[in-house]
Amino acid sequence: MHVLITADTVGGVWTYTRELACGLLHRGHRVTLVSFGRIPSPAQISWMQHNRLTYHPTAFPLEWMQNSQQGIVESAKYLQQIIHETRPDLLHFSQFCYGALECGIPKVVVAHSDVVSWWHAVHGSDPPASPWLDWYRTTVSRGLRCADIVVAPSEWMLETIGQHYPDPVLGCVIYNGRSTRLFRPSDQKQNCVLAVGRVWDEAKQIKILLARKHPVPVTIAGSAVHPDKALNGPCELKSGDSLKFCGEQDESQLAALYSTCSVFAATSRYEPFGLAPVEAALSKCALVVNDIPSFRELWRDAAFYFKRNNPDSLAHAIATFFESPALRRLYAEQAYECARSRFSASRMVDGYEDLYKTLVRGGRVYDYAAAA
Repeated sequence: MHVLITADTVGGVWTYTRELACGLLHRGHRVTLVSFGRIPSPAQISWMQHNRLTYHPTAFPLEWMQNSQQGIVESAKYLQQIIHETRPDLLHFSQFCYGALECGIPKVVVAHSDVVSWWHAVHGSDPPASPWLDWYRTTVSRGLRCADIVVAPSEWMLETIGQHYPDPVLGCVIYNGRSTRLFRPSDQKQNCVLAVGRVWDEAKQIKILLARKHPVPVTIAGSAVHPDKALNGPCELKSGDSLKFCGEQDESQLAALYSTCSVFAATSRYEPFGLAPVEAALSKCALVVNDIPSFRELWRDAAFYFKRNNPDSLAHAIATFFESPALRRLYAEQAYECARSRFSASRMVDGYEDLYKTLVRGGRVYDYAAAA
């Protein structure tokens, strides 16, 4: 089978795409990959050593970026040309906009996240009206409506898309996954808390960790520079006696941090899935997570929850773990087993491969969606 996949190189979608593409290639499929957002770094493409993989990097803007309308039009034309030249069996889009392409090939659109649900989670209301927002809503709705099926990484995200874009959408859930071999599940941990995420992203609310003092050191890893230059502003974090800000880290650096720190703080107020908690769990970190519906769905009883967006409750949860090493180890084991059983890369690839086969063979996708 030949699958054309689109991705962006800005955040977790790139990691997700690599896991999926590598899994498909390992199983003998052919992959054409097209990326948007920015040209990737050498480290980001170091895995691309396969003769059944063809890669087209671009710097076309992403649909959620301000003033991206013309860039999306141009990128759609570019993508249409690649589809015409390569003739894949199936299209897998990680952007909503390309779901509207007319090409006579089965189309999967993956709802990783969207601007409207992000805004609701962060601000508790609809985003302010603007011509750009009207364009964005129309673009997303059209892409969802024209897809053969919409995949979301959690039930919560699939339901949320249905609330904000009420056109009838056929959808299913396939959880994201990570390769366990990439992480070191160490039992020898230091007494410290780790948080990983984009510091500029209000939805990650990393700075909630700084609102209270903690009895142990806190390490924060993540980019402080917004990828959309129009939205960049001051976003400073400085290391101090109990805080270490180490900026954006590559995968090997993050793996080392996960293996060292005993507790991972998942502070997001908006997280359709969240790969960082999975990576931490696969490294046997105990998870302290914000009590939001998506985290409840994914982690069930394998995580220790703090009251939603409450810095006092977060501080109490961290203190509880460090006052009781046995409890911390128990939650670390539970998170580890949960991640291995529910969020492995192989399980994710199984789900997509089954879906692809149904679509390519002209099967009844309604039956697939009902069973997924």
